[in-house]
Amino acid sequence: MASPSRKDTGLDVAQSESDTNLTSRRAAWQATNLDAAARRILAEDERHFLRQSVSTPCLNVVAKAEGIFIEDTAGRRYMDFHGNNVHHVGYGHPRLKRAIAEQMDALPFAPRRYACEPAAALARKLAAIAPGDLGKVLFTTGGSDAIEVAVKIARTATGRFKTLSFWDAFHGAGFGAGALSGEALFRSGPAAPLVAGAAHVAPFACYRCPYGYATDADGNPPLELCKVACARMVDYVLSREGDVAAVIAEPARAVPYVPPPGFWQIVREACDRHGALLVFDEIPTGLGKTGRMFACEHDGVVPDILVMGKGLGGGILPIAAVVARPDLDVGGHYAFGHYTHEKNPVTARAALTTIEIIEEEGLIANAAHVGALALARLKEMKRRLPAIGDVRGRGLLLGIELVADRETREPANDLAEAVMYRALDHGLSFKTTMGNVLTLTPPLVVTEAQMLEALAIIEEAIAAG
Repeated sequence: MASPSRKDTGLDVAQSESDTNLTSRRAAWQATNLDAAARRILAEDERHFLRQSVSTPCLNVVAKAEGIFIEDTAGRRYMDFHGNNVHHVGYGHPRLKRAIAEQMDALPFAPRRYACEPAAALARKLAAIAPGDLGKVLFTTGGSDAIEVAVKIARTATGRFKTLSFWDAFHGAGFGAGALSGEALFRSGPAAPLVAGAAHVAPFACYRCPYGYATDADGNPPLELCKVACARMVDYVLSREGDVAAVIAEPARAVPYVPPPGFWQIVREACDRHGALLVFDEIPTGLGKTGRMFACEHDGVVPDILVMGKGLGGGILPIAAVVARPDLDVGGHYAFGHYTHEKNPVTARAALTTIEIIEEEGLIANAAHVGALALARLKEMKRRLPAIGDVRGRGLLLGIELVADRETREPANDLAEAVMYRALDHGLSFKTTMGNVLTLTPPLVVTEAQMLEALAIIEEAIAAG
């Protein structure tokens, strides 16, 4: 049976946090750039894997990954400014590979009924680096599962079952996490109906404000109005629903969008006033990506539960974690997770070593410094290139929004796709989000020179029109 096209499904991939995969431009790029080995492996991939949107068909074949680079079967290297936000310490960090190998020799697995030293050490470390008094943990093998564990904790602690999250957010692909997410791509078709009780509100999005507030002559949004409007919508829904267990949110949206100053403080106060827990999804943004250990630290707001993943496994092994307030240790009579690999000593050692590398190599400071340099450079590019409507970000979570017209802010989706493939031709990989946003999420080990080289490639690609 042939897979449905985007038109057949009625879903617009341009409204998701992924770039398109079924366009004539992609086919043209592949016709020029793929060697025989890549074509053979891609054909094998197509033959054996179930199809799904934004994942298939694959673009190319990776043969090597080291540092900030991926390399294809033809030997072409690309700076990877995408990496699914897992490559914080760079690909194949020698210290991390050595720690994993040593742990496999010492203790490769621990049956779930038993404790092990690496898992206990990781839990202790997470309590030490988490904001506020967060200190009780559970591990899962992926972020989607961790989000669902957080919701189970919130339901048990509050005696409520409803949740409130934001449209356009992504929290995972499981039925529970998918219900919290706000992307149609993960909520429609066979995914529906999802878990009951999941309500949504419009997200903060200052450049393309959902409330239609006008910007000043430089394109800057009225942050005070945006903050109040978006945050009060959360407060309004909490007051009307009355039985919401938790507000689940990304403290900085991976699109990316940075919240207006004071936004999360108002949301925190609304949660406290109405008895809802605040859960921050730091799966893509945590562990230094934004220039702080956790993105919520920029706003001075501590959640009741924090979820992390992706980069926690060092770009090698899958592991995610839930870190909660000690008084939320309410699951003694329930099995919130009880995953077979929850306390796997190898994945725990990988996560612990990853955090140690981030701390000891000064990677958070590097992310803040190189990110600030990049944002300044992007602002210069915006002044020179009319196609750039907005630049934004924190640390190494950066976005360049391309528009057909700055006054109307009409998204320039076709240009964004063209820029992505031109950049690939010059050794730079990144993804587009929402159709027209060039989203750059390089590893924390990226240097000033590498960042400036990447931005020069992007500027040239945009200027080409």
